[in-house]
Amino acid sequence: MGDVIRTVKVKLDVPDERCDDLHQTKEQFLHCANTTAAWAWRHPDEHCVTSKQQAENALYDRIRDETELTANLVQKGIRRAIEATKSGVARLKKGKTTSQPHFDAWSVVYDKRSATFHRDHVSLSTVNGRVECEYIIPDDPEGTPIGEYLLNGDYEFRMSTLQYDRSSEAFYLHARMRRTTDEHEQSAAASSDAKHRTVLGVDLNVDGSLAVTSTGAFIGNADEMNHRRREFEKTRGSMQQTGTRSAHLSIQSMDDREHRWIQDELHRASNQILDEARDHGCTHVAFENLTDIRDRMARAKRFHAWAFRRLYEYVEYKAEMLDIEVEQVSPAYTSQRCSKCGFTHERNRRSKHQFACQKCEYELNADYNASKNTARKLLKRLHSGQTSSSGGAPCQCALKSGTLNLNGGFTASVDSTTEGESTDKPTTSVVGH
Repeated sequence: MGDVIRTVKVKLDVPDERCDDLHQTKEQFLHCANTTAAWAWRHPDEHCVTSKQQAENALYDRIRDETELTANLVQKGIRRAIEATKSGVARLKKGKTTSQPHFDAWSVVYDKRSATFHRDHVSLSTVNGRVECEYIIPDDPEGTPIGEYLLNGDYEFRMSTLQYDRSSEAFYLHARMRRTTDEHEQSAAASSDAKHRTVLGVDLNVDGSLAVTSTGAFIGNADEMNHRRREFEKTRGSMQQTGTRSAHLSIQSMDDREHRWIQDELHRASNQILDEARDHGCTHVAFENLTDIRDRMARAKRFHAWAFRRLYEYVEYKAEMLDIEVEQVSPAYTSQRCSKCGFTHERNRRSKHQFACQKCEYELNADYNASKNTARKLLKRLHSGQTSSSGGAPCQCALKSGTLNLNGGFTASVDSTTEGESTDKPTTSVVGH
């Protein structure tokens, strides 16, 4: 036997003041799906688009700008439309009649990134932040689907659908629950969970390289992006002074050109980050938490905050297809801590791009040092979350010259000419130099 999948319908107790947030989320989710369907459905003039990756690359930015949906919900809306398009194409191939998919039923798709599922409540992403809704559970759930599956720890939550019943004016979660019953598959799943967890750290910058990884990759050119941005702004300012309709149209065209150029640069950078992760066998990518980044980074403007968030989102949705997890960690002291001995002091940051530890005298590029510390933070979190008596799966950071675990155990890469450049004292590993 394989996986046992059960769908449980449970009524939600939604706070009155948050109901509208869920309705707005549905409207924008359907807009996302219908926009995608209109773009992908090209019958009979040409072939319809059935590639999720192609659709996300083409539509993600546009829909993010048009809606207030989270990145994950945009992904889910696009994918719903592509799956429907695939079904339509299959019908056409069988000689059956069909038309462009259209979505108007009240539903929003949630997975573990856009929702946090608990046994007694769920936290849902909306266009206005998260909303927590308790389940309305019968007094005696034993023998009901809620008791047998929803409240049963042997079943785990999978992708679920939120729906609304207009007649009763109530929200329902159609929770998909999974249980693996085949012993061989359970063993294989346990083996998969116990595989090495390797973290790639990423440090983002407003100048110099846009991103630096713990594997020593310097990606993108923030200086070039800033220069191009300033040139666009200068030209835009000159045109605005003329005030003519022609100038207004030219500004619109230039804005579109600027947006496409930045989008291409961020896509290129996201692909390079994921190439590093894949080449080094990473299971996780760690970014600093982007909340309040404009306050933390003195030179960061609204443009930088937008670019960083969009780069993170590109990496996040592309990583899902590679089965790589992307997470954010606290940025505290990543630029001041020595990634070799752990000594932390503000004077360790000798200059904008140079780090020199005041204790062990270890010197390296400051952004590279920060990326290793970012990886190590996620590594510690992964390690501390392990509960098995054997200590859980091996964890390590990906470095330029090999891998390093939290206990300070360094393994040089096969083609490395340098070794042991980092001797962190902690216990999980990071990939890098």
